[in-house]
Amino acid sequence: MMGKKLGFGLMRLPLRDADDPSTIDLEQFKAMVDVFMHRGFTYFDTAYPYHNGHSEVATREALVRRYPRDSFTLTDKLPCWLINSEQDMERIFNEQLQRCGVDYFDYYWVHALRKSYYDTMQRVGGFEFVARMRDEGKVRHIGFSFHDDPELLDQILTEHPEAEYVQLQINYLDWNNPCIQAARCYDLCVKHGKPVIVMEPVKGGALARVPQQVQEMFEGLRPGASAASWAVRYCASLPQVVMVLSGMSDVAQVEDNTACMQELEPLSASERAAVERAADIINKGISIPCTACHYCTDGCPMHIAIPEYFATYNTLKQFGQRYWVNCMTYYTAARKSHGAASDCIGCGQCEQHCPQQLHIIDSLRLVADTFEKQR
Repeated sequence: MMGKKLGFGLMRLPLRDADDPSTIDLEQFKAMVDVFMHRGFTYFDTAYPYHNGHSEVATREALVRRYPRDSFTLTDKLPCWLINSEQDMERIFNEQLQRCGVDYFDYYWVHALRKSYYDTMQRVGGFEFVARMRDEGKVRHIGFSFHDDPELLDQILTEHPEAEYVQLQINYLDWNNPCIQAARCYDLCVKHGKPVIVMEPVKGGALARVPQQVQEMFEGLRPGASAASWAVRYCASLPQVVMVLSGMSDVAQVEDNTACMQELEPLSASERAAVERAADIINKGISIPCTACHYCTDGCPMHIAIPEYFATYNTLKQFGQRYWVNCMTYYTAARKSHGAASDCIGCGQCEQHCPQQLHIIDSLRLVADTFEKQR
């Protein structure tokens, strides 16, 4: 039904202005779509908030208007945090169809479920709404994406067996992470007989650039393979997984990901052991496990570049003082167009929307102490 196991996640598209996620480089995006499609991959995943609402529109221009509707699979999502009534669901769903330029979605998800969002969906009938869209032919398949603990996932799957698929954050760093608990969530999907679609296989790009020790280990086992390809193959090798989404940002990434997934070779026993060793090494160097999804920044009143600051902090902690000048230069440059880490007023809106459930306010204090007090 889904074809090849690699999907194109449309939340990290190339930009004309790195500081403005709405400025999608449409011509480069079209080139990426062409490579992806011409290599036999057809699954595209967008959402209402991606690129400040511009991902859906760009998808219409780069994909929908350029390829026959039956030649690709398009997924979209119901943004739980913007829903207060059934009228909201109707309005947003119709807007999504219009933005994407389609009459139906192949897959439609209840987006980013956690306890508070699930309570909202139960109150307004979110699952009933998406099921009705399926019954009316406006959606082909329904499910939900999930960011919470295994107990809640078990509850949702028990209470809503009509969900056909579950979208989970899985990567080799998060497999045994006590906050994400990817392994336990995956096992619950196996228990309930639900196919899994993977998001964040490269953990927001963190697994595309690995420590030298890990890169050398990977190179010894599979010469020439990129670090990102190891992360994607890890997820695709899981038996319950039917699709692995990759949020690609340029043509080179599309070429690399499609090359490793053209004829999928599941990880061997020795490769799986290497990945587990890599996870141990990398986890020791990551201080703030941010995936750069940018859910935290949309409503930040101080316009703080939270993911960028965390990435800079992680780089410094992982690679040491030899990167101090580069990291300090990047932080200083980012402050010219964004609030400083110390500008955080502790309102907490970022933590409410963080799928990783990070202590963002405390982490921003660490960033400020590191880059502002040593100037």
